[in-house]
Amino acid sequence: MHEGNRTEIATLGEFGLIKRLTEDIKLENKESVYGVGDDAAVLSYPDKQVLVTTDLLMEGVHFDLVYTPLKHLGYKSAMVNFSDIYAMNGTPKQITVSLAVSKRFCIEDLDDFYEGVKLACRQHHVDIVGGDTTSSVTGLAISITCIGEADKEQVVYRNGAKETDLICVSGDLGAAYMGLQLLEREKAVFQGEKDVQPDFAGKEYLLERILKPEARRDIIESLAKAGIKPTAMMDISDGLSSELLHICTQSKVGCRVYEERIPIDYQTAVMAEEFNMNLSTCALNGGEDYELLFTVPLTAHEQVEQIKDVKVIGYITKPDLGCALLTRDGTELELKAQGWNPLK
Repeated sequence: MHEGNRTEIATLGEFGLIKRLTEDIKLENKESVYGVGDDAAVLSYPDKQVLVTTDLLMEGVHFDLVYTPLKHLGYKSAMVNFSDIYAMNGTPKQITVSLAVSKRFCIEDLDDFYEGVKLACRQHHVDIVGGDTTSSVTGLAISITCIGEADKEQVVYRNGAKETDLICVSGDLGAAYMGLQLLEREKAVFQGEKDVQPDFAGKEYLLERILKPEARRDIIESLAKAGIKPTAMMDISDGLSSELLHICTQSKVGCRVYEERIPIDYQTAVMAEEFNMNLSTCALNGGEDYELLFTVPLTAHEQVEQIKDVKVIGYITKPDLGCALLTRDGTELELKAQGWNPLK
């Protein structure tokens, strides 16, 4: 938050504010016919399936501004929406950004937030085509809608997993959750102190995973290049076990996942030990990793093994076998969705 030069939002008024935040936006997708500046944006998708996803993020529930820089928050708000479009095997093309802000925020704060949104959009070639700003009495609320496209036959749903399919994940799991634990711990330690600097040395990866997640366009591109269309796919926002149960429920199948195959970064392991937490539990239930979880036919085994940063972690079974984790010592544990539940 800006301490020094603060311009109160009221000095610009709503239209002045929207103009300031959006005046340097150049549209780069041919599907974006008209963006910010009229009653509605105009998009054109003659021969494609149009994908739409939306996320609402509330201060105090989804993010804590004590340790979340606004630029990072803008970046992450856009990224989590791109991730949902990639999870359908699509390409994000446009977003709208709506904010409800209280008096604590100044124009410079919103500049920072938008800077992050625009950076994410540049990296993924997405146009900002609209949005809204209003005042709030409870803190910051962010609503982002993302529009994407895919060829009709390329859209991947959660309900297509078949018996004997392989279960794959990208990247590594549990790191964002450990980053969050670390931030929460440091926040508690420094609650009263002004001049103490938290010590994050050697833990940068964990902080990056929670504060600056990356949507996995590269994995979607690698799958396309390898000629593999997943049978089911989703992104891991609420934890691996919860997402896997979604796929199994919607596909009416069971699954087996091998504990020793779940990809975990070294820093995540060190941090779990420091916090005296079970590492597998963190990887299964942590959430906010924004990695892709997908199933592919058994025949694609060799091709999928070749894809950089993808691991096969298990397989799909008959529905009556249920959903289980095979632990390192060979025990079968029932998978439970203990991931993050915002409505608890």
